[in-house]
Amino acid sequence: MSTSVTIRDVAKHAGVGVGTVSRVLNKSESVRESTRIKVLTAIEELNYSPSSVARYLSGGKAMALGVTVPFFTNDSVVRRLQGIVSVLANSDYDLVLFDVEKRENQEELLSNILQRSLVDGLLILSMLPTETDLDRFMESGIPTVIVDSYHPDFPSVIVDNEMGAWQATRHLLDLGHRRIGYMSDYPNNPFNNSPVVDRSAGYCRALREAGLQYNPEYYVEAGVDRHDARKKAHALLDRDDRPTAVFAYCDIQAIGVMEAARELGLRIPHDLSVIGYDGIEAAEYIQLTTIRQSLFDSGVRGAELLLQMMEGRMLDDKAFVLPTELVVRETTAPPAGL
Repeated sequence: MSTSVTIRDVAKHAGVGVGTVSRVLNKSESVRESTRIKVLTAIEELNYSPSSVARYLSGGKAMALGVTVPFFTNDSVVRRLQGIVSVLANSDYDLVLFDVEKRENQEELLSNILQRSLVDGLLILSMLPTETDLDRFMESGIPTVIVDSYHPDFPSVIVDNEMGAWQATRHLLDLGHRRIGYMSDYPNNPFNNSPVVDRSAGYCRALREAGLQYNPEYYVEAGVDRHDARKKAHALLDRDDRPTAVFAYCDIQAIGVMEAARELGLRIPHDLSVIGYDGIEAAEYIQLTTIRQSLFDSGVRGAELLLQMMEGRMLDDKAFVLPTELVVRETTAPPAGL
């Protein structure tokens, strides 16, 4: 066997896309017989990946679907998992959860999943594997769906994060705020998750469209953690020209911002408006204005797509974008004096 041969080489040799090769290895009935023969011929001529072909021929199943997640205790991840479980409860498959605590554990975990044939399909939540890892999944023939991140070669379920951030900032602008702070997650997210970039872009776009200049003094970064957010918010709010409103990357951070405001003697929303993002249960409890994203629905959609792929059904699209919704509650109001 030539170890240098990849799934992309097979696709090029057969004159098809890599997705088609993957579907052939996964026994998808959506591939025309003539195309299937071309792909299998290319595999034989290139002496490509006998383990993948063995999987194709054996038809063996683990009767389990895997879900890889970072930040397992994150409320948004839990809500997505609930959506996945609601779909699998009506299927013949068990759920196997793989918790990726650190980026350096990711490659080892994904390799282990493939080598041991632990699952028949995989959902990757809130993380984007490396190109090498993604190639391995294509070569393995294991149906894979990405949720909360995007890759053009894989079915992906995403939220329009830029629009959601624009909605949040636009809401504050419509109330009359002009000094609007933004608390972001760290941009060097170890799991390559795109919402960090997209939400910052939405915030900046709304300011730009309102004729306001981006002020780096009003931009802070904190982890997706209430305590870190509270600490970073202190520095943002303890200024003579402090923001009159803060948009936080997530509801958990928004709670930290509210705690810091109260510690500084600021009244919400009279002295400071706060808006979060996600729409977790705690946001409703504290009456936090937020951008609700379809957390449960994204898990449902991801699981449904994966089952469709495993049945060999052709998907109409590769990217499925779910909408966001502004939910106005008690933490936002016009700035004092208006």
